[in-house]
Amino acid sequence: MTGTGKSALGTYVDEQRRETIADRVEELLSEMTVEEKVGQLNQRSVSFVMGPEDGNEDLEAAIADGEIGSVLNAEGLEAKQHLQEFAVEESRLGIPLLMAFDVIHGYRTVFPTPLGQAATWEPDLAERAERVAATEASADGHHWTFAPMVDVSRDPRWGRVMEGAGESPVLGSAFARARVRGFQGEDLTEADTMLACAKHFAGYGASEAGRDYNTVNVAETALRERHLPPFEAAVEEGVATVMNAFNTIERIPASGNEDLVSGVLKGEWDFAGAMVSDWNSFGEQLPHGVAADEREAAKLAMLAGSDIDMVSEVLLEELPDLVRDGDVPESRLDDAVERVLWVKGLAGLFEDPYRYFEEERRKAVTLTEDHRETAREVAERSFVLLKNEGVLPLTEDTEVGLVGALADSAEDTLGAWAWGGEPEDVTTIRAGLDDHFGDVPYAPGYDLPGEVTAESLDEARDIAEEADVVVAVVGEPADMVGEAASRAHIDLPGDQRRLLEAVHETETPVVALLMNGRPLAVEWLDDHLPAILDVWHPGTEAGPAIARTLTGEVVPSGHLPMSFPYTEGQIPVAHDRLPTGRPAEDSEEDYVSKYLDVPNDPLYAFGHGESYTDFAFTDLTLASDAFPSGKALEATVTIENTGDVAGRDVVQLYVQDLVGSRSRPEKELVAFETVELEPDETAEVTVEIDEDDLAFWTDDEKWAAEPGEFDLMVGHAADDIVHTERFTLVE
Repeated sequence: MTGTGKSALGTYVDEQRRETIADRVEELLSEMTVEEKVGQLNQRSVSFVMGPEDGNEDLEAAIADGEIGSVLNAEGLEAKQHLQEFAVEESRLGIPLLMAFDVIHGYRTVFPTPLGQAATWEPDLAERAERVAATEASADGHHWTFAPMVDVSRDPRWGRVMEGAGESPVLGSAFARARVRGFQGEDLTEADTMLACAKHFAGYGASEAGRDYNTVNVAETALRERHLPPFEAAVEEGVATVMNAFNTIERIPASGNEDLVSGVLKGEWDFAGAMVSDWNSFGEQLPHGVAADEREAAKLAMLAGSDIDMVSEVLLEELPDLVRDGDVPESRLDDAVERVLWVKGLAGLFEDPYRYFEEERRKAVTLTEDHRETAREVAERSFVLLKNEGVLPLTEDTEVGLVGALADSAEDTLGAWAWGGEPEDVTTIRAGLDDHFGDVPYAPGYDLPGEVTAESLDEARDIAEEADVVVAVVGEPADMVGEAASRAHIDLPGDQRRLLEAVHETETPVVALLMNGRPLAVEWLDDHLPAILDVWHPGTEAGPAIARTLTGEVVPSGHLPMSFPYTEGQIPVAHDRLPTGRPAEDSEEDYVSKYLDVPNDPLYAFGHGESYTDFAFTDLTLASDAFPSGKALEATVTIENTGDVAGRDVVQLYVQDLVGSRSRPEKELVAFETVELEPDETAEVTVEIDEDDLAFWTDDEKWAAEPGEFDLMVGHAADDIVHTERFTLVE
């Protein structure tokens, strides 16, 4: 458990501390009964909407008896300290509890949802956001967060896309690394750090039809190339824990999938941390149809290499007898317990189990001005200007009208999975515009999620007719995204479009603000409205961030981490699609791969994002048109701000492997860099492309780059390629 191989978990403590933890773990293991060992693998929820609250007496007795190793969803510092006291002072061995909580995009200070953060294309911003989240959540007594979610998904019908970084494994890997660093800091013994958890291992983002908890059917090629890289990146960054997925892989539930857990994660990658189930996923092997009863479910999970059982308690009930009967080797039990104890040691809980329970620190570091400022900055850089026909930015003397119930809904502004946030802390869009423009005339226009009446539409028309510009806030309430929030139709909910039609009929220019947790099908908006700004669910500092962006004090710089389709019938419509033998763009024949009613391409492509200024890419040059295996190739491009205001753009580099042992995507993101430039300023961006960047799961079933020709492309988006250069990888 020293963090050898790809796992860098051991780097979070020095050698002397590792030895101290190792001695303590060895000592505890030698003293533990089988029941006490199993207790360390048992995680219980103590208060949550998914299940009833535990009775205090039963919970305290279970902790004192060593039946619980970790808890999730405990609320209040006093309650957490009370539970820890029972573990440390009442149980036979005094092993402290781990306190877990879902800290997904901030704690009390709420940031844009992770998909929105990925729209910044700046992983360092996500790292800063998670530093704030870890500081606040750890000060409220939480040791462990079930984040980051690093699932790659190309299906916006799936509600949980809001928790991830979109459709690219390259962008997803960069954000996975950054978020692990943000949560875990440089030393996990510091009181302002949290244990991170990469989830959901693996393939959860490929749920069929975008329906949560549904079947997953992915080939090993897709698993290796699309779904596993962000997990491997998190392991290399030293993530402390990994969570099982709900789904099956090759029809074997991920929790009991030995090839996946022991073969890839703990074998190939040498993961040194602990593997935790998702909610009841050990028990759900029964409805999956691979386990006849709870005993068999416990056996399958343990033999696969999974460690911690979240809430099903099948290990607590069945594992002691499984070990005594020889069905599960005690060495496998010991390995799981050792991993849990190591994680507790890395968090510093053996030295001071109460180090996270300091009321003064909680008050001092929660919702500070610095934290709010960081939240505002991240929000501003997450906004994606999808379209602008000269309406934005607004001037200071613009008479602005505001419509849309989401503009004044603090709870929905926070977004889904914002458990630590409080609506009263939010500066809504309405409040932000009022602060900036004075009292802005406002009409809700619809009742959430999207019910309109003749009266509500008349009120909105009146607002629009008196305004120079009407800002219309439309999109998804928070409860329409996230877990168990799949949508078959991803257009605007209810009759929200009727509101837009009503204000558009007044001929007052309409700026649509999309508040959403997923890509939406908004073709009508693109056809009829002059400006569309995607603000996601922007969090605590929504109002100031949006006001500053609408007026040009901040220039939009976000780029889409996930393609927006014309309609859900196109899904998946990602940038890294495979070529077909009958490409539509190369032929005028009828019998080609195309739709009769919509284009093949998305409405807004991966990487798309407009600005209040313009950027030009020139002079893409390669250091050589060939480079040998094991070396790297330098690529340089010049970027110039050709507009009138300072701005930030993303240099996006894509690659196509022209001939491979397996069919290769038409283009894949391979590198990116964000550049900020003053008007008329230029900069050279140089990136290195190495063999690993060109590797894929070959026909020989190994991860390798095959010699041959490649096209390197630079562009403003996946559908806006400016220059292409060809090079050859030689043996």
